[in-house]
Amino acid sequence: MMRWTVVIAYYNEEAFLAATLDSLAAQTVGRFRLVLVDNGSTDASPRIARRAMPGVHVVHLSEARPGKIFALEAAMASIETELVAFGDADTFYPPHYLATAEAALERPGVVAAMATDVPEDAGKARRKRRHNRIVSRLWPKQTHTGGFGQTFRTAALKAAGGYAHRFWPYVLMDHEIMERVLRQGRAVYPYDLWCIPSPRRSDRRRVRWTRVERLLYHFTPSAAKGWYFHRFLGPRLARRNATHLNLREKTWEKG
Repeated sequence: MMRWTVVIAYYNEEAFLAATLDSLAAQTVGRFRLVLVDNGSTDASPRIARRAMPGVHVVHLSEARPGKIFALEAAMASIETELVAFGDADTFYPPHYLATAEAALERPGVVAAMATDVPEDAGKARRKRRHNRIVSRLWPKQTHTGGFGQTFRTAALKAAGGYAHRFWPYVLMDHEIMERVLRQGRAVYPYDLWCIPSPRRSDRRRVRWTRVERLLYHFTPSAAKGWYFHRFLGPRLARRNATHLNLREKTWEKG
């Protein structure tokens, strides 16, 4: 019986998608379900996504509405397994990735196991993993992982409402959804749960929050995190037009 669904939404990722799929095909957990959502690609990504992947049950979806939140929302109905992982189309996942997350999600009360994004340099990667372990213990009721490395118990994710535009149409969706999921249980950050995103994403100006917003996020009590996102941060992001469509802008490809 398959325990895992992996969701990858993609938009014009022909330079990276094949390597990401190769890394997922090498997972040690056995057969799993892979949901690939084409979010209106105009390059060769859809053809690459349809390459043969022995041992993987692949589901191909297409979401015409532009924006990652719509692609993830379209995938929610196809998540039928006990565990689910969300990843990015330009990220390397080591062979033990799902197995490590599975062991963590079997701990009592754990509803989310979150990966650390690391660089290829081994020494820098170890330091980043140690840092993530420390900060996650200091602030256990918030997220320290982006959408490239989130894994959940499906029941908890769906009880929280899952990814949906009606809840959060802005950037930082990976942070907002954790506010809802953490009402269902706790998140852990296993030291051995890591992945290597593409190094290209250096320009984050269109998808980040201000220093004041981030500091307030850290120090807002967990019981008030709903207020923080929906009464404080959401209106500020709306005024800056910092919607999920900003995630679609590949600013590193310009100029």
